[in-house]
Amino acid sequence: MPLIVVIDDDAGTRMLVGQVLKKEGHEVMVAEDGAKGLALVRQHKPDLVVSDVQMPLLDGFEVLDRVRNDEALATTPVILLTSLQDRSHMRQGMTTGADDYLTKPFAPQELREAVSAQLNKRIRADAMRVQVVDKAVQLALEDQRQKVGDLYEMRMARSLSEQWPDSGPVQDNEKFTSATVLFADMRDYGLWTQHLTSAELSDIVQQFYSSVGDTVYLFGAHTMQFVGDGMLCVFVDASDTLSVNHGLRAVRAALGLADATKRIDAYVRQRFAERGLPRFSMGVALHSGPVAFASLDGLIGRAGQTTPVGETVAVALKLFQGQPPLDWTIAASVQAVRLVTGAVRTGRRALVQVAGRNQPMDTVEIVGLA
Repeated sequence: MPLIVVIDDDAGTRMLVGQVLKKEGHEVMVAEDGAKGLALVRQHKPDLVVSDVQMPLLDGFEVLDRVRNDEALATTPVILLTSLQDRSHMRQGMTTGADDYLTKPFAPQELREAVSAQLNKRIRADAMRVQVVDKAVQLALEDQRQKVGDLYEMRMARSLSEQWPDSGPVQDNEKFTSATVLFADMRDYGLWTQHLTSAELSDIVQQFYSSVGDTVYLFGAHTMQFVGDGMLCVFVDASDTLSVNHGLRAVRAALGLADATKRIDAYVRQRFAERGLPRFSMGVALHSGPVAFASLDGLIGRAGQTTPVGETVAVALKLFQGQPPLDWTIAASVQAVRLVTGAVRTGRRALVQVAGRNQPMDTVEIVGLA
């Protein structure tokens, strides 16, 4: 509840003001002179001060002046009470920083209205300050996310350069204003590592990628590179693929991966029937946009190696790590779906918050060709 300090040398006025404010649900502290009142204000930092003007030791104007010149109290609203009808005293109170004044005698309703107005004004001011702070924090977080994103891409390039093999003739520093990135990642990889030896798991992963590599290249992937248990492919329009745009070729490759997943799951069920393994499944993410290829020369001592970089790649890599988590087999951003409108059948739709992005990603489930 709001705390109000009442300062008045007249006992009757202190009692009247105190009772009225307590009935309104406020906590009230009283003082009989300006010096004691100022001490209460400094000690308890109230939400409002109601002070008489004419008092011993310190009058109301002196109390007001000291409150306004104290950094910790300067914004505290102050209502002055005066029995003086002289307009000069009222003007003095307002020009020295009083927020309102009441002339004695005053009705309880006048006091309630004046106090309510000042407390509401403070609440609004506090709310505005909170909004300003929140906005500043939001801007700082956005700046931090951008910096972390840039750092992530640099580290990703270093990490992937250690794992990815050369994947074909890619020109150094290629840039494509429109491309579709496909990233396929094995689900529940941690559970599989708990139930299988590294040799057994390696055999399954090799079985899978040996069966899908030809499928991906069949649909004209510009590059295909491996990221641990995942696979990253980039599809672009080229002279030999102009009849089918890169988005549709990427979707067809994703559906081919989904079919291959079913074959591998059947193989696992037959070979490791007694292990209680989860279903072998993949999450295939598709996102379209600009893609560039950065040279990794000097990072691992080999010339000619490049890696795809940029937001389009980063989103594809992190789409299935976003919130809410997706249990779909193929998830495509709206940007990728626009390239294949009318050619595919879609299912569920969700807004996915991807790390490093300010706005959630509008994502659609791909279930087949139309």
